[in-house]
Amino acid sequence: MSNVNRAGKPPSQRQLRVGELLRHELAEIFIRHKIQDDVLENHVITVTEVSVSPDLKKAVAYIIPLGGKGSKKVVKAARAHIPFIRSLLAKSINLKHVPMLNFEKDSAFDNNAHMNDVLNNPHVAQDLASEQEGITSEQEGLISGQEMDQVTD
Repeated sequence: MSNVNRAGKPPSQRQLRVGELLRHELAEIFIRHKIQDDVLENHVITVTEVSVSPDLKKAVAYIIPLGGKGSKKVVKAARAHIPFIRSLLAKSINLKHVPMLNFEKDSAFDNNAHMNDVLNNPHVAQDLASEQEGITSEQEGLISGQEMDQVTD
């Protein structure tokens, strides 16, 4: 979930609690195949996060199919069934108003995989290794200098 909303404030406890409630219920809906759709039935869908607006009227659910393949189809199929999903949520959760839903592909896994690829690149690993060697020798110099200052005091 985004740790800062548009006003620059972190999400409230109420937003976080409603987001988790919606995430659990959406996961249950997708697990139990309560939606009659070939795309959604043929994929195992993970609801990674639900971000709720401060007024609790809008929510964005971040979803990804297992393995990440076919994510555009899954998101499109989920968006096509938003009214039905909202009606299922209204029956299963105790909220005054069910938020307007939107589904987005969760790109956090792709971002993490890309960063791992970059960091595991031999050229980057070589640079990181040389930087760490340089830092440790500089740190050793600073530590011995600090120890010398303490001894002289």
